[in-house]
Amino acid sequence: MDSFDTRTTTTTSNTNSSPLSSSPSSPPSSQSSLPLTATSPTIIVTPCAACKILRRRCAEKCVLAPYFPPSEPLKFTTAHRVFGASNIVKFLQEVPEAQRADAVSSMVYEANARIRDPVYGCTGVICQLQKQVLELQVQLARVQAELVNMRCQRANLMALIFMEMEHLQQPSSLVNTVDDLHCLGTNGAFLDEKSVEAVLWESQLI
Repeated sequence: MDSFDTRTTTTTSNTNSSPLSSSPSSPPSSQSSLPLTATSPTIIVTPCAACKILRRRCAEKCVLAPYFPPSEPLKFTTAHRVFGASNIVKFLQEVPEAQRADAVSSMVYEANARIRDPVYGCTGVICQLQKQVLELQVQLARVQAELVNMRCQRANLMALIFMEMEHLQQPSSLVNTVDDLHCLGTNGAFLDEKSVEAVLWESQLI
């Protein structure tokens, strides 16, 4: 009997000391009492087209980033194929910041011309454009000469029309001139055809 009582007492004491028998009024843990803090969003920086093609980390102050955005990889590929990345960076560092965009456009244009024509490159394009300019200048000179000629013809035509109108308004002068010529012929004066035309022309001018 004594041994049974001892076992019962031991079991009872173990049951009271188990963690499941703790009272519900125990204070909450310190972790549950802390307020929840919002986590800051992760900012993903997209590298520029130059650094992406070169497979390097795009720095915050990358010289190539403003002029080779990630959406235009072909732009840097063309320039890099002809000039090289180190030369492009060197060119941009030597140019003032206000003129760097124009410098990049010039390099890309020249690189495209060099790829199309490896022998002459941009010089061949310039020569072709100069040839077209000369041809257009010749055509323009011809058109201007034709325009001047047409204006002269118009002025001459208008002068003839005015003279004809004056001639129709003064019929008596021509009759008097013909009578004078008839008198000169009857008096024995020698009148050739050119003299008659000259007299008629002078009579029309009066």
